[in-house]
Amino acid sequence: MNTAMVWFRRDLRIHDNAALWHALKAARRVHCVFVFDSDILDALPDKTDRRVEFIHASVGALRRTLESRGGGLHILAGSPRHLIPELAAELGAMTVYAARDYEPAAVERDAWVAERLTKAGRRLELVKDQVIFEADEILTAAGTPYHVFSPFKRAWLAKLDAFHLGTYPVEDLLGNLAPAAPRRMPALADMGFRSTDLIELGVQPGEAGGRARWEEFRERIDRYRETRDFPAVNAPSRLSVHLRFGTLSIRELARFAHEHAGEGADTWLSELIWRDFYQMLLARYPHITRHAFQSRFDALVWPNPPDHYQAWCEARTGYPIVDAAMRQLNQTGYMHNRLRMIAASFLVKDLHVDWRQGERYFAQKLLDYDLAANVGGWQWSAGVGTDAQPWFRIFNPVTQSEKFDPSGSFIRHFLPELAAVPDKFIHAPWKMTPTQRLACCIGSDYPPPLVDHTRARATTLALFRG
Repeated sequence: MNTAMVWFRRDLRIHDNAALWHALKAARRVHCVFVFDSDILDALPDKTDRRVEFIHASVGALRRTLESRGGGLHILAGSPRHLIPELAAELGAMTVYAARDYEPAAVERDAWVAERLTKAGRRLELVKDQVIFEADEILTAAGTPYHVFSPFKRAWLAKLDAFHLGTYPVEDLLGNLAPAAPRRMPALADMGFRSTDLIELGVQPGEAGGRARWEEFRERIDRYRETRDFPAVNAPSRLSVHLRFGTLSIRELARFAHEHAGEGADTWLSELIWRDFYQMLLARYPHITRHAFQSRFDALVWPNPPDHYQAWCEARTGYPIVDAAMRQLNQTGYMHNRLRMIAASFLVKDLHVDWRQGERYFAQKLLDYDLAANVGGWQWSAGVGTDAQPWFRIFNPVTQSEKFDPSGSFIRHFLPELAAVPDKFIHAPWKMTPTQRLACCIGSDYPPPLVDHTRARATTLALFRG
């Protein structure tokens, strides 16, 4: 084959890029392209969206890297359904390579593009890149998908070998890159978006940003297991956004975690396996984006009190750990993983709001939003998904707060109105006596509890029992 094309999507890097490697191996001339997908971008309600700026900066960095290696990047804006077949025809590319995406809308888009290319005598070649094992690679002895994480993890580890963790040596083949004609990269404003506070928040986009974050986390991975559940501690890797947009290779991260001795690395590797698990479930059961995996729970009639949902979104539930978590999300586009579980459980099982409303809110706000992980996490918290937390096990927000933010450091950071509240009451400030409430006036400085947890818990149990 003389000419091929690589369509970058969720793999915004050069190093260990599967689609790029396959194209460079197969063709003597390889063009690279990225499309700012208007089918996705036009539907985003917030035009100050940190994700768009992260992608925009990462694409610019990718173009500079390709140009430094003698290649280039065609950067287009519009619908890839039309732009990809048109550009392939213009460049004479017989095969378009891309990393496989498992989200239902992406699957439908890729089928459309493949059909258009096939009609023109060309083809779309999709390859695995964003997971270690994809949909049908880890199956039960009966040949069916796993629905419980623990046996999935055992099978995942048993099948893992050097091949699955190997690096695609792209750097050896970059001489086959084709340059792109000079063309102005669309600015954020051209697409209707505005700059954000991404850099001020300490988020560095692109492959270099991912590399810097990865090197920093490796130095403290040994402490990950014992510190990961405490939101006031710098414990999480904060690599999820780089995995989401492929500015780092999942194979490189999993290889290090697998080879690095210690409970910290083992625990973090489990998180990467959870990621594969959720991607597999989405690929096999795309209906879970709107329906409970345990279909019997689709019949649940959620009360959905509108004031409850709005108070949760606006961080005024009266439960400090929940409100601090929502402030973190609203102000930074990030929420600590333990807090995601607490906030999700509280919305569903204390406020009695349909889990889908919470999933959609996280989808709007999270910088690292990933459909598979978000849906999986929300269904787990709601007790309606595969391998879910049992519906009758309900987080107590106060005890969760006492356990994972014992001194209230995280709460005070995001709820400065509670800064003077004594440690004894920081998790339940409504319990202060009138004299103690001089530190914070409940009802004016900070809201009283929106619901009583004990009563809300009883309502939830009755709701699930029917």
